[in-house]
Amino acid sequence: MTQARDDTGAPVAIPPQVRRVVSLVPSLTETVAETAPQLLAGVTDWCTHPAGLDVTRVRGTKNPDLDRIRSLRPDVVLANLEENRPADLEELRADGIAVWLTMIRTVDEALLSLRRMLTEACKVPAPGWLDEAERAWDRPAPTHRVRAAIPIWRRPWMVAGRDTFTGDVLARLGVDNVFAGHPERYPKMPLDDILAARPGLVVLPDEPYRFTADDGPECFPGTGTALVSGRHLTWYGPSLVEAPSVLYPLLHGPACY
Repeated sequence: MTQARDDTGAPVAIPPQVRRVVSLVPSLTETVAETAPQLLAGVTDWCTHPAGLDVTRVRGTKNPDLDRIRSLRPDVVLANLEENRPADLEELRADGIAVWLTMIRTVDEALLSLRRMLTEACKVPAPGWLDEAERAWDRPAPTHRVRAAIPIWRRPWMVAGRDTFTGDVLARLGVDNVFAGHPERYPKMPLDDILAARPGLVVLPDEPYRFTADDGPECFPGTGTALVSGRHLTWYGPSLVEAPSVLYPLLHGPACY
């Protein structure tokens, strides 16, 4: 076994050869599928990228089928501190399964975490797309700034608060989260309170809640809105390569003001 430490600092005993990986996070699934697809033995029902992924499904991120995961005999299970429940991961560890836990709150953390996960947990060479992603984000922050609210759910309304990957992505693209100082990371926020913060822009991703042109913008009359891809805004993986060029015009285009 190779002893390594995941993003939380927890020791993980990685087998000498990694041949079977189960991913419990959609963005990590895409990361492995783009880099070493032969390793994927199981993924969640929510793993939608790449399209047509033909791999055994193990239910959701919050309710994984642990018996099915065990039956797949994974060398490593990939998980995330926010996406997955500690009790499920502890049960897998108790069965002697190596669980690699990621913890990502910034773009820089994502780039480092993905590199370590691939090279140390999956034992594959760092891919070229990861170098491309690093170059794509190696840019000065725009001097033009806009204050924005970022709802992530409706009924009840919830927004991105402090220390989120989403907030860091936006900050690096010239958008400052008006709720970045909130004590919670994803607080419930009445619509009146969102409006009272007087954001200059409301960023509406299509996941986890699927905001659309007919569901969301009507709640913010007189305020610019930007409908964006949740994959580009919240996922850390191959989507990081194109995320800056896709998101920036949507956040600063004429429809936003």
